[in-house]
Amino acid sequence: MHTTATLTNTARPPEIKLNRVRITSIDLLRGTVMIIMALDHVRDYFHAGAFLYDPLDLTQTSPVVFLTRWITHYCAPVFVFLAGTSAFLSGQKKTKKELSLFLLTRGLWLIILELTVINFGWLFNIELPTIPLTVIWALGISMVVLSVLIHLPYRLILIIGIVLVAGHNLLDSVHVPGKDVESVLWSLLHEPGLYEIEGKNLFIGYPVIPWIGLMALGYCFGQLYTSRVDPQKRKKILFIMGSAAIALFVILRFSNIYGDSAYWSSQSSPLFTLFSFLKTTKYPPSLLYILMTIGPALLFLAFTEQVSNRATKMISIYGRVPFFYYLLHLYIIHLLAMLAAEFSSHDWRDMIVSFWVNADPQLQGYGFKLWVTYAVWIIIVVGLYPVCRWYDKYKTNNKHKKWLSYL
Repeated sequence: MHTTATLTNTARPPEIKLNRVRITSIDLLRGTVMIIMALDHVRDYFHAGAFLYDPLDLTQTSPVVFLTRWITHYCAPVFVFLAGTSAFLSGQKKTKKELSLFLLTRGLWLIILELTVINFGWLFNIELPTIPLTVIWALGISMVVLSVLIHLPYRLILIIGIVLVAGHNLLDSVHVPGKDVESVLWSLLHEPGLYEIEGKNLFIGYPVIPWIGLMALGYCFGQLYTSRVDPQKRKKILFIMGSAAIALFVILRFSNIYGDSAYWSSQSSPLFTLFSFLKTTKYPPSLLYILMTIGPALLFLAFTEQVSNRATKMISIYGRVPFFYYLLHLYIIHLLAMLAAEFSSHDWRDMIVSFWVNADPQLQGYGFKLWVTYAVWIIIVVGLYPVCRWYDKYKTNNKHKKWLSYL
């Protein structure tokens, strides 16, 4: 890899050309995780079990329910990682100052949307009684921090990313009890928490330290996709990196020494013992969680760089307009859940929630079998395809409209 530290804030790097085939593979990976993400959100609003128990609770779950939830673990880390990579690629067409300003404004924009438009999409409650700081918040704040980090030497950005991702589990034993400012700040950084502030619930689900580190690593990762790196060499590097991440995950996880605060243990059957092994911590994402998800993602990139067919082109559409898709799918899922409540044993108004859909007491007893969840998921994903394809074409044909890069 080559350092970008010699680039000035105003000099553009025209000698670095992007590899278009690689961008296609990134779109394919991003589109894949966006499709999988919708499954988890549909499960939240439709599966009866979601209102009764944690799908990863090995004492209550079933194999299919566990895997339905577990596979969606790949979504957030892969998306944040690729957001960093996209920032690097975008930076090859901008000055450092332009890229920094874009990351700052887009990050702040995402945070604003998380608190308003996205928050309303989750709750459908105009009073917004709960302020959930979840994945879009983490994405936004990571972009804001990255807008500063990109001015540092490349190797220093890489070191910061590694330290934050690999070292944050050293803080697992640190707790700041109470409901004061110090506790809230610690939750924002490392430990999830729920607080009541002026009559509203502040739910901090995505502490930011590891997410910032992961986006920084994704930014450094973008160095692999310039014309300086031969495609075959890149494929080999991706394979080695992905395999090494998986091997490190297995070694560290088996040792139960470091990398995750939740240890695995023997269960009632070999399958559930495997599930215990795979049940790593997402909130915040542990080192093992990140290794478990990013490792296979790198292998995916290695093996799909030169794959192009009708299916991959269709999946890539979702990856080219991820935030547009995210907003639409959230509102459509919630609207369909309102209809489902009305035509079951509940009232559509029960879907106007105050905290989280499967945690609100008025929805106890609501829900459907898992096959219904999968059916709704497929209908939503397929139904959104023509809309996403239209928006992708609109963005392509209107690149001069800068506001489109914010949606």
